Amino acid sequence: MPFTLATWNINSVRPREAIVSRLMQEEAPDVLCLQEIKTPIDKFPREAFEALGYRYMVARGQKGYNGVAILSRLPLEDAGDRDFAALGHARHVAARLENGVTVHNFYVPAGGDIPDREANVKFGQKLDFLTEMRDWAHAEKPSKAILVGDLNIAPREDDVWNHKALLKIVSHTPIEVEHLGAAQDAGGWVDVTRKDIPEGRLYSWWSYRSPDWDAADKGRRLDHVWATPDIADAAHGSRILRPCRGWEQPSDHVPVFATFDL
Repeated sequence: MPFTLATWNINSVRPREAIVSRLMQEEAPDVLCLQEIKTPIDKFPREAFEALGYRYMVARGQKGYNGVAILSRLPLEDAGDRDFAALGHARHVAARLENGVTVHNFYVPAGGDIPDREANVKFGQKLDFLTEMRDWAHAEKPSKAILVGDLNIAPREDDVWNHKALLKIVSHTPIEVEHLGAAQDAGGWVDVTRKDIPEGRLYSWWSYRSPDWDAADKGRRLDHVWATPDIADAAHGSRILRPCRGWEQPSDHVPVFATFDL
């Protein structure tokens, strides 16, 4: 049976409960992966989402920062988490669906503003996180798996509004793109979004700093859906829900969707 999955950095779930509910009602993805929920799980607005049919949840929370959650209309079980780069952050959680597919939900560190690990500890942490993602995928050799989340890197030239202007900006620097590529290659992960939409500019994030994000359109594709090769061909229908950026009290990210015939 096909299922549709969406990933969305919600940038604090409690004040944005209304737009999560709106997405659930209007788009009804079977599985919704949220990043940066910024709340301990005991304060997560679970009941509101259960009332909309999302009766299953696997999540890791943290007060005020980070946090990842997988909400589902389909039964799933907790498949664990990993503290990548030993940061002590809630940045990964996994869940397994009844069809045997494991969904990994990631929130990769943003990396601060200076793309130099000597001058900026956060940038070093980001690179270390990506290196451990690479080593984990190489060791685990994942199969029948989907990896989603805010990976905080726009890898391709057409994943940003201006490639040359952003080459020295964190999220599009060559060293970050190289580290993300190594993590992707280690697991054989297929970029499902670009498999379905191979050409053209695609963005999933627009800065709050832009007074008119839509007209300026200075976006980046920071949010990703990957799949292992054994199920990548079952993926289709990828899309990025750009209108969400204009909803009331929006996140600076928008949801990314894909459907899997599995």
